[in-house]
Amino acid sequence: MVTKLDKVDVVVVGIGWAGGIISAELAKQGLKVVGLERGKYKTTEDYQMVHDEYRYAVRYELMQDLSKETITFRNNPDEQALPMRQLGAFLLGTGVGGASTHWNGDTWRFLPYDFELKSMTEKKYGKNKIPNEYTIQDWGITYDELEPYYDRFEKTAGTSGEESPLGPPRKNPYPNPPMKTTPMLELFTKSAKNLGLHPFRLPSGNLSQTYTNPDGQTLNQCQYCGFCEKFGCEYGAKSTPVVTVIPTAEKTGNFDLRPYSNVTGIIHDGKKAAGVRYVDVQTGEEFEQAADVVVLTSYTMNNSKLLLLSELGRPYDPKTGDGVIGKNYCYHITAKATGFFKDKYNASMGAGALGVTVDDYNGDFFDHTDLDFIHGGSISIKQLGKRPILENAVPKGTKPWGKEFKQQSIKYYNRSIAAWAQGTSLPHRNNYISLDPIYKDAYGLPLTRLTYDFTEHDAKIFHFLTDRIAEIIEEMGAELVEKGEISEHFDIVPGWNDHITGGVILGDNPETSALNNYLQMWDVENVFVIGASAFPHNGGYNPTGTVGALAYRAAEGIQKYLEKGGQLVKANLKNKLA
Repeated sequence: MVTKLDKVDVVVVGIGWAGGIISAELAKQGLKVVGLERGKYKTTEDYQMVHDEYRYAVRYELMQDLSKETITFRNNPDEQALPMRQLGAFLLGTGVGGASTHWNGDTWRFLPYDFELKSMTEKKYGKNKIPNEYTIQDWGITYDELEPYYDRFEKTAGTSGEESPLGPPRKNPYPNPPMKTTPMLELFTKSAKNLGLHPFRLPSGNLSQTYTNPDGQTLNQCQYCGFCEKFGCEYGAKSTPVVTVIPTAEKTGNFDLRPYSNVTGIIHDGKKAAGVRYVDVQTGEEFEQAADVVVLTSYTMNNSKLLLLSELGRPYDPKTGDGVIGKNYCYHITAKATGFFKDKYNASMGAGALGVTVDDYNGDFFDHTDLDFIHGGSISIKQLGKRPILENAVPKGTKPWGKEFKQQSIKYYNRSIAAWAQGTSLPHRNNYISLDPIYKDAYGLPLTRLTYDFTEHDAKIFHFLTDRIAEIIEEMGAELVEKGEISEHFDIVPGWNDHITGGVILGDNPETSALNNYLQMWDVENVFVIGASAFPHNGGYNPTGTVGALAYRAAEGIQKYLEKGGQLVKANLKNKLA
């Protein structure tokens, strides 16, 4: 028996950064908001004494339980997809706060070039620069239009940072100064400058000082404990929804947060949504929550899954190129080089976003005329804090066990330094999200099926950025420099990064996008879909800052919709993909 609940103004599915921002902004306006989150609600106090690398970084306690719900994966449409049984290539977060609970804190703005990638590239390099099999399109919104929303997110999150010498342009400085520097970071900075590059300290969600945001929420100063990535912050010093927007929403009295609530579908008549259906994961009881507006703010792939299960929007077909739901799935191309040094550097202390970045090979900051790829990526060195189990870099050829490994591990524990690049991943017609026709979850619903493989463009960017990283490491004085490698095909098990995008993309044309620039669905006017799933392609940075900016933009749009109704943006039906 399904229990039908009284209608509210807005129901929000997934309470991470995007869902928390939507809930806070609408609740502050007096709207009644219900927030549904399938996992637990843990506060700062729940993360006391959680410096347990095995429990959180190896066994992934904060992540999705793959025995109850997973995804299936294949490299191309001709293969049979199989269930993902081990987390690795990305970490599916769960619980109130979402993936931001265990994020490192890198808080970037995408470049103006990212938002108009297709038009800017064709204008400068010609239409032949982009191969036809890459489904690149502009976002339907410019950096200048999104800049005020970036500013709002950074002030809410208390971002600590230093402006990049190369841009993008900002109207206001970061709300907090950059984090501390270290001998390791200073060496990287000096070496990058020696090569004519423009290093700067990266924007961080680990706060450099105690800070009270515009909503009155106080975040504490980072303690540089070295346990950010895959861990909750017991100090309340990491920018997360749990210490910012969720308390703001709760104090209004207009926000009803319901953990352990797994949404299984959207109720609609084909033209408008009436609410959502969800299951209490503790009791198994099923509910229908009626609402005037439905907002999807769950994990990237889950936004696509809910729309496909609910038969909302047109599923993407890679054979014809028609449809939009599931289209333009992208990853990050993580180039890397490691240096082994004679001198020691104390790397045990650190923070998730304590680092230095160079943007000289990102976006279109360098000329691509004679290169066989576009875009690039940001290169960073980060002092995360070396933990004992997973941080044991040894030179290639060392046996991964026994006496030799122990000797080399001890020798290089404080003598190895790695740098990475967040390389841009361009959308390819055969990389997409769909529903699996065979495998089902614990509720009998089809699993999400991911079809993804590295492309030629990915490999070109990887090798280019790897060489640039190695040049910096060599300039730093390493005795030995080892370059990372990219496999012929993408493997879902090894750890890469969590920065997946696409599936429910925005744009200015309903034929090629699912959402307008307020994140409102073209097909169903009272459904808004927010998150990295809205990105038409990935950029050279972590996605969180852009997710936050788009969420503030969407919150404004939802308020406009509730006042006037209808589509908030006029479609540009003349703008079609070449």
